[in-house]
Amino acid sequence: MNTEATLDQLQQLKLHGMAMAYEAILQMPMDKHPTAHELAALLSLRETEERQRRRTQLYLRLSKLRYAATLPEIKCSEARNITQDQVNLLMDGSFIKKASNILISGATGCGKSFLACAIGHQACQLGYKPLYINLNRMIEMIALAKMDGTFIKMLNRLERYHLVILDDFGLQPLTATVRLALLQILEDRYAKRSTIIVSQLPVSKWHEYLGDQTLADAILDRLMAHATQFNLKGKSMRKAS
Repeated sequence: MNTEATLDQLQQLKLHGMAMAYEAILQMPMDKHPTAHELAALLSLRETEERQRRRTQLYLRLSKLRYAATLPEIKCSEARNITQDQVNLLMDGSFIKKASNILISGATGCGKSFLACAIGHQACQLGYKPLYINLNRMIEMIALAKMDGTFIKMLNRLERYHLVILDDFGLQPLTATVRLALLQILEDRYAKRSTIIVSQLPVSKWHEYLGDQTLADAILDRLMAHATQFNLKGKSMRKAS
């Protein structure tokens, strides 16, 4: 049996996980080699793990998450108004399966964006595609899409993401055009995809921020119908670091 040829074939077939596992087995003493059934199971497992790893890395790169954060890194305390049980409920991504939303509010520096990015990171590990974008960038995207006639294409692209994280909500006044576009984005995602909104403004102030009563009612109705809220508190974590 030509083991080098087998390794080459596995690489040519892009079965990189299998190739690494097979090569590791070849370094073991003969009496430690697995049986045929054990070998098949091991190679299959390693290939699955490698594909999941590469998929996660791809989704992380495309997500453009602001922070390389993970849920185990979230500091839970009564002072921060977030518990470990709340964080644990995010681990399995069930809110994405249910197309539920998450609303995160709190003062500047309290870890809102870090929490949102940690949720996005977990989504990548679970095989979901997230996209992080702040409000200023979204306003620019909407303006450009309206100008060059690609607005529908932009809506379709956003709808394909399992999770959209909109950060810095409330920092910049919204024009009528942006309010309408935001309503359309949320309408497309309603009951189908999840959205995370991150804001320094308390949720109770969002209606006032949106301005137009009719549009504000429609936007908040789509956001809050199936939503979990996190109102983070405490001192700025930036100062602490």
